Amino acid sequence: MLTHRKKQNAIKNTARHDTDTGSPEVQVSLLTRKIEELATHLKKQPKDLHSRRGLLGMVADRRAHLKYLEKKNKRSYNALLKKLDLKK
Repeated sequence: MLTHRKKQNAIKNTARHDTDTGSPEVQVSLLTRKIEELATHLKKQPKDLHSRRGLLGMVADRRAHLKYLEKKNKRSYNALLKKLDLKK
């Protein structure tokens, strides 16, 4: 679970403008933070299959957002990958 402070930091680091909370960059950033936290949980609890299913759904959702962003704005896509340290 993301705390309010972690969520606000993720939004602030990738937002296009001050009130931006729904752009693809912000959504990918939030999903990445959630995926990281859930991955650490699953390392401690390897038999938690329900959380693993949720993790796979988040990864698929992030991939879809990244694919959309790559199609619409290649420069922003490359900057986001570098900022979040993601591989493609």
